[in-house]
Amino acid sequence: MPGSLDDLQGSLAAALGARLGASKLDRGELAIEVASADAVDALTVLRDDPKLAFSTMVDLIGIDYRGYPGYDGPRYEVIYNLLSLVHNWRLRVRVACPDDDFPALDSVIPVWPAANWYEREAFDLYGIVFRGHPDLRRILTDYGFMGHPFRKDFPVTGYVEMRYDPEQKRVVYQPVTIEPREIVPRVTREDAYGESGKVRNG
Repeated sequence: MPGSLDDLQGSLAAALGARLGASKLDRGELAIEVASADAVDALTVLRDDPKLAFSTMVDLIGIDYRGYPGYDGPRYEVIYNLLSLVHNWRLRVRVACPDDDFPALDSVIPVWPAANWYEREAFDLYGIVFRGHPDLRRILTDYGFMGHPFRKDFPVTGYVEMRYDPEQKRVVYQPVTIEPREIVPRVTREDAYGESGKVRNG
């Protein structure tokens, strides 16, 4: 039988002590905050403490809060979604990047090796650097890609585009040539569409 969320909150408080920041219970799920300086230690405790036993990191998510209504904290955050198979608990651990100009956190690969590609994805899409990562490079975009496409200030059309140049016999980059345009939906209807007593053909 799974333990209750009250049991989970009590175990978290006992195991993490002062490292446990704010916590929020929402729709039957618990989210806690941990300072970036304490993140690796706290996550190691969450994995190793038998009363918690969060042996699985299900996912790692980057967030850019720029322009978020009513929010005035750090711009970038990483959320670790954890699963305890022993206790049948799920937990979200929120860790804010303290520097908006250079968002960085310590890698959690020593805690969960599965974090490798997730950290690369957050680096690629948000520009969040994971210190100590053994191979931090892009994973979804091209190696020559400029910028980080999930940042809220990234232009919709990007900065450059790529194409194959038959003369050079290779892929080349060039400034974006897409011109902004306004898309107006075109609706085509039969004559007298919707009039009383009319029946559409087909």
